[in-house]
Amino acid sequence: MVYMRRVTATEPPRLDRSFYERDTAIVARELLGKRLVSTVGGVRVAGDIVECEAYLLGDSTSHAYRGPTPRNRSMFAEPGTAYVYFTYGMHYCMNLTTEPHGVPSAVLVRALAPREGIEVMQARRGPKHPLRDLCRGPGRLCVALGIAREIDGIDTCAPGALVFVEDAPALRPRRIARTPRVGVNGLPKDIRAPLRFLVRDDPFASAGPRRTTPRTDRSR
Repeated sequence: MVYMRRVTATEPPRLDRSFYERDTAIVARELLGKRLVSTVGGVRVAGDIVECEAYLLGDSTSHAYRGPTPRNRSMFAEPGTAYVYFTYGMHYCMNLTTEPHGVPSAVLVRALAPREGIEVMQARRGPKHPLRDLCRGPGRLCVALGIAREIDGIDTCAPGALVFVEDAPALRPRRIARTPRVGVNGLPKDIRAPLRFLVRDDPFASAGPRRTTPRTDRSR
């Protein structure tokens, strides 16, 4: 069973379908500061999103570029669906789908500032990892939140979803920076578009690209 948990009256509202059913870059930018929550294993752990990347329709670096496959079918599902994949034979990464149903676009969640269930995160990641590194990177945050392949395809907007995003006030534009996505050096210019969004100077955001000075995002 994937849907096991009720929403209580004391919790902040969750992001609904209409939040995700928009331009992918806008969703990526506005996810900053929202709280990603996991109740996998029956315990609530959560962190504020401080870094993410947009993957657009027609993007040759997207897993959906060549069409639907058994691996990427969640990319084509309802906006707000979790797309979880295994990479480099080492770890999982989680995306949140965007745009209307059938449009394979998504936002990769790259880093969180840990806020709830930190002891559980540390137990999952190992006691030697400092707080700053618990969720600093897409693979690390999935380990800390207990996110693995079984989360792939869940509707994060559904009541009782094990993984979901809670709303929070929008960040001011001067707090948001944007750069090219990580690992796109040497690729065509359009692929190196500034589609990585992060909270400016946040210590929990991951490193890179180092050669680009993060610019303030003023597109709101």
